[in-house]
Amino acid sequence: MSDPPPTLPRPVNTRAPYPILAPFLAHRGPLRQVLVVAAIEGGKPRHRLRAGPVGIFLAIYACARLLEIFTTPIPRTAIVALDVLSAMSFALFLGTLHYRLRGILVFAGICLVVGNLAENLSIATGFPFGRYEFVELMGPRLFQVPILLGLAYIGMAYVSWTLARLMVGNFEPALTPGQAVALPLVASCVMVAWDLAQDPVWATVLHGWIWRDGGPWFGVPVSNYLGWYGNIFVIYLLFALYLRRRPEPSGAVDPAAFKPAILFYTLCAAGNVLQILPRQVPAIVRDPTGHSWRADDIIRASALVSIFIMGGFSLLARVRLARKTQAPTD
Repeated sequence: MSDPPPTLPRPVNTRAPYPILAPFLAHRGPLRQVLVVAAIEGGKPRHRLRAGPVGIFLAIYACARLLEIFTTPIPRTAIVALDVLSAMSFALFLGTLHYRLRGILVFAGICLVVGNLAENLSIATGFPFGRYEFVELMGPRLFQVPILLGLAYIGMAYVSWTLARLMVGNFEPALTPGQAVALPLVASCVMVAWDLAQDPVWATVLHGWIWRDGGPWFGVPVSNYLGWYGNIFVIYLLFALYLRRRPEPSGAVDPAAFKPAILFYTLCAAGNVLQILPRQVPAIVRDPTGHSWRADDIIRASALVSIFIMGGFSLLARVRLARKTQAPTD
């Protein structure tokens, strides 16, 4: 009697569960750094990070941050759009890997709805951020809020969420009850650190928006950061509740899929630090209350926040990721 035929290994399905990424599977360009591949291993999807468009989004974002520093003939609003749209594209693409297309679209929708409601409410009433108004630099508006500002929530909110996932030890798309509370709390801190560094520069130096009553943090009121924390916490809490209740489970994610978010947050901090390079800004700037501020002091304060607070969050996330990758697997 002849021997039975050998059992062949189960083929890898490179189309499920992300058919939207199929056009990228044949990508052979020079930036082969982050290509999403969804493979079936033992019947359970495990989503790996190999090479692809995320590297391009990172490069575009880095270029936008450099263009913000140097004097160029490119309109500043166009540079802001390049900054915001590259960050949003980065978040949507990488988020598809972690939460599937539906999950990241839910995240983006929550950001747009809650963020725009809070911004419009504050412009009209002063709650929750304070009394402020936008100027032409931020481009066209939806009601009282620039469209680009609404979209800006998506990119940095997702990056901050991803860093916070590493800090609280959430390496799977699903959340435990404790993580559903801890993750929004931590992610909101990561997001507020970004605004702590950015807001005085964009408001008091560049006049992208104007705080009518000024404030102690170089013309920015404390209420802005309290409001920011509360606003972002609501966004994250709603998404955490969605993750707790969604019916379809997602497979394990390769730990390498967290690295681009750390790099993005680090690039953002580095862009803030590079603002200390010589540039054409007034030596003295004034807020609407008439209080005078040295532009160099504002820029240096932004750099310090970026180095020690944003840099600290990046380092902590990187350490937690390194421990995860070095830990023995079952």
